[in-house]
Amino acid sequence: MLIKAGANTLPHVHGVLPNLLAMAASAKLVAGYALYGISTVLLVIALRHGELSLLYPVIALTYVWVAILSVLVFHEVLNPLRIAGVVVIVAGVALLGRAGS
Repeated sequence: MLIKAGANTLPHVHGVLPNLLAMAASAKLVAGYALYGISTVLLVIALRHGELSLLYPVIALTYVWVAILSVLVFHEVLNPLRIAGVVVIVAGVALLGRAGS
């Protein structure tokens, strides 16, 4: 969400270097990438101690959170097909979670 919010604030400039400088100057963009890096480190730690078949379905729930937050924060529209996709993800994670216990 921070990466999207930061990307939305970037100016329209031409050239690689001006774009990179604009990205580096965006606090939201830098914060989003920092959190992305932290989540990657935490994922590695979780994978060392957890079951892959359970962890990755839980990670799939990020798609659900992004869909919900995109509506609330960015006022995007979820069409019926996207809603169905979210329902399928939640149902799949629930089934995999029950099968793992």
